[in-house]
Amino acid sequence: MVTITLPDLRRYAIARSLFTPTSLPQAIERLGFVQADPIRSPARAQDLTLRHRVKAYRAGDLERHYPRLAVEEDFFVNYGFVTPALHARMHPRTALTEWPDERMAQAQAVWAFVQERGEVHPREVDAHFAHGRTTNGFGGQSKASTQLLDGMHYRGWLRVARRENGTRLYAVHSPKEAPTDVPATLDALVDTLMAKYAPLPSPGLRQLVGLLQHAVPQWKGQLRPALQRACARLPHADVGGTTWYWPEEEDPKSRRWRAPEGVRLLAPFDPVVWDRNRFERLWDWAYRFEAYTPPAKRVRGYYAMPLLWRDQVIGWGNLSVVNGRLQADLGFVHGQPPNDPTFHHALNAELSSMATCLGVERG
Repeated sequence: MVTITLPDLRRYAIARSLFTPTSLPQAIERLGFVQADPIRSPARAQDLTLRHRVKAYRAGDLERHYPRLAVEEDFFVNYGFVTPALHARMHPRTALTEWPDERMAQAQAVWAFVQERGEVHPREVDAHFAHGRTTNGFGGQSKASTQLLDGMHYRGWLRVARRENGTRLYAVHSPKEAPTDVPATLDALVDTLMAKYAPLPSPGLRQLVGLLQHAVPQWKGQLRPALQRACARLPHADVGGTTWYWPEEEDPKSRRWRAPEGVRLLAPFDPVVWDRNRFERLWDWAYRFEAYTPPAKRVRGYYAMPLLWRDQVIGWGNLSVVNGRLQADLGFVHGQPPNDPTFHHALNAELSSMATCLGVERG
């Protein structure tokens, strides 16, 4: 029996995720799900993820082309962009918190209003219904109509038609009937996770399947059996004392998996680095996202992006745009960059590529 090693898994993890750049629709279809985040440092997470996988991608392309793409904004294991097939598997979604009769009546009235208008901005709903203000999940105050629209979108009553200056504009959505074979549907959701994040150590697989409780709360009680089925049916091997899983019909030792040459600055939520436990197993150091960490306690910076060179994550970079020029503050796990001219050439190429994506000059 052929033994799979950590170097095999490293190359496999990088090569299968950082596939040859393709068109935006094809990249979305291949990923299945693109995690979104509103922080721009120097661009939003979805743009920083797609720039490595879409030919000639420019920051904001996903939002600009969204109305014409086969894609939906929705919640999967996090909020982001999902394919229509994935969207359909999660709906109709039954939230864990049931609406009281008064809230249900408000939602029905808003749905009829949106259906009549075709597409609405939240301020139109607020002006028409005057729902007032309420306490949000962060303890502050927000418009009640905004919370209602969020709830309707989550439940599948509405879809995001497009965005206007970052604000979601809604249209009505009518989910199809619920799937009749729930176990098969859950297995398909797990396969989507595996296709994006493989190879996964057992803690990572367990974490991701657990996060499906937010995507399909109506089937929360069936997630444990889904995990058990996944552990039984997916190819796996013990590597370094941990069981690793990957999709069927893939071989982590195949020579097709070659980590790309060059340097990549990865978004904190890029599938290559998303699983922090896997990250430590593959690269033997701890990476943390510190945007919400108090400044005095940050180790690597507000939005430190892992710096990948060949098949090693050797450091991080905090990037910003100052006076229209890209600035990079880099750090390295071993204190210094590699003493290799090819690294510096590759780093310059990556920073130039980032500047082009952002539409700015190199610093």
